[in-house]
Amino acid sequence: MILEKINNPSDLKKLTLAERNQLADEMREILVHKIDITGGHVGPNLGFLEATIALHTVFNSPQDKIVFDVSHQCYAHKMLTGRKKYFTDESLYEEISGFTAPKESVHDLFQIGHTSTGVSLATGLAKARDLQHQKFNVIAVVGDGSLTGGEALEGLDNASVLGSNIIIIVNDNEMSIAENHGGLYQNLRLLRETNGTAENNFFKAMGFEYHYVANGNNIADLTEMFEKVKDTNVPTIVHIHTLKGHGLKVAEENKELFHWIMPGTVTQMQHPSSTPAVQSPDYTSLTVDWFLQQKKTDSTVIAVTAGTPGATGFFPDFRKEMGAQFLDVGICEQHAVATVSGMAKGGAKPMFAVLSTFIQRSYDQLAQDLALNNSPATILVYWGGLSGMDATHVGAFDIPLIANIPNMIYLAPTNAEEYRAMLDWSAKQTQHSVAIRVPFGPFITTGIPDTTDYGILNRYQVVEEGSKVALIGVGNFFERAREVKQLLKEKAGISATLINPKFLTGVDADLLNSLKKTHQLVVTLEDGVLDGGFGEKIARFYGASDMKVLCFGGQKEFTDRVPLDELFIRYHLTPELIIKDIQTVLKGA
Repeated sequence: MILEKINNPSDLKKLTLAERNQLADEMREILVHKIDITGGHVGPNLGFLEATIALHTVFNSPQDKIVFDVSHQCYAHKMLTGRKKYFTDESLYEEISGFTAPKESVHDLFQIGHTSTGVSLATGLAKARDLQHQKFNVIAVVGDGSLTGGEALEGLDNASVLGSNIIIIVNDNEMSIAENHGGLYQNLRLLRETNGTAENNFFKAMGFEYHYVANGNNIADLTEMFEKVKDTNVPTIVHIHTLKGHGLKVAEENKELFHWIMPGTVTQMQHPSSTPAVQSPDYTSLTVDWFLQQKKTDSTVIAVTAGTPGATGFFPDFRKEMGAQFLDVGICEQHAVATVSGMAKGGAKPMFAVLSTFIQRSYDQLAQDLALNNSPATILVYWGGLSGMDATHVGAFDIPLIANIPNMIYLAPTNAEEYRAMLDWSAKQTQHSVAIRVPFGPFITTGIPDTTDYGILNRYQVVEEGSKVALIGVGNFFERAREVKQLLKEKAGISATLINPKFLTGVDADLLNSLKKTHQLVVTLEDGVLDGGFGEKIARFYGASDMKVLCFGGQKEFTDRVPLDELFIRYHLTPELIIKDIQTVLKGA
């Protein structure tokens, strides 16, 4: 195998073109096998494989700095920079990050997993280089889908006037995660259709030197172009047209599905089972069904996504059926929040579905454009909670982020009936900006309709009366609180009060004060970081009283692919460890 000869990027320079093409075939086979076992990004990596080989053939990493925007196209880069064993040895598969990671290699400059940041980071590197009178190339690799993000445009605006070496490779595969949206893509299409010669050129208008490679999966063409722009002294765009999922037919034909896959997807798609899979109900399908039902009677309800429709269940059939009542604004969460605020002020009923990790990108819009104006839009926050995700995709920070913004109502349902009732209320009310933390975990249904009036703010529900200890279980962790109650009864003979707060943005003062009469300890359990979280509100409320408070949740840290069971032990979140801490506090009381 050619790959056996490659231990660092300089080894590529010794290969013939034929050997580089053979290397691409070998790497593609290895990547597909590995991703089918572990899951991961298929389409982005296969589409940029040849370009990665050409990049490392021409440039001299790590002297030359390569920044991968989002970095979900970095697998080939890792294989060529001393980390191939993690892709060829199945016992090591899980030890490598799916994104660039400086702790792994000097060839990785940043830990990146959110989009549209690459040009800004590269511009900063180039400016630091110029201030120190150094000489090396700075290359940013940016997908066309990333160009919808405001920061990408801000980065381009500043990179274009840098006046020195910066090379921005626009990897145009005509796709974001799903299809591209926005006016910029009309110009990209025009440039593709004219082989880069159209007079109307967005990049030239900004001041860049512009080059186009029609076959961005051709190593020879790419190598020739990279040699041409290497060591340039002006800001330069290299626009390459690639095929997402290149070389894997099933990925080429199912580009959206194969952006990121679960383990076994390649095998399953290539050898489909004759027995159709049974779709169990979940909160995603509940949401989809709710939107489709609303559409039948209300033309003002609209489902909004920022470039991640599949993650929230908004698949092509749903998008088609919703028609004009579905909007994908592209990967730009800031714009999404601001535009749903405008929709709500204009009389529509928008609901923006977004992952917890991505809503972080829109804090100012949540505060200023939405909550400050009391726009009655709804934010549906998915995947909120502790998880074994990589450091750039953990969803444990949304409660402190959202629940401390004035005027914002953040709700945490514990089951399907509550979630449906919250959707209904939020769509009808016109007084508040609302966020709903979509349950992240097993689908729980009680079979009993939720009749709560959510217009009466911060009213907690006492689910089971008890004494001595009160357990407040938030959202995903309500069932954990129920487990603790049962175990506390068995081990300590204490019949605890069980409370479902439902609201994350305020305290039920009347209820909390009433607990002082018959309780010694209040315990909060939340599926997120404790600093700035729900539990701190309860602890602060009782601060001047004799009531003891124990808050359980995550520590303030960036975890990176740490198994959830390990986190639960680290944070004392198993029922047994919670009971142990409760007993310790009660003994000292």
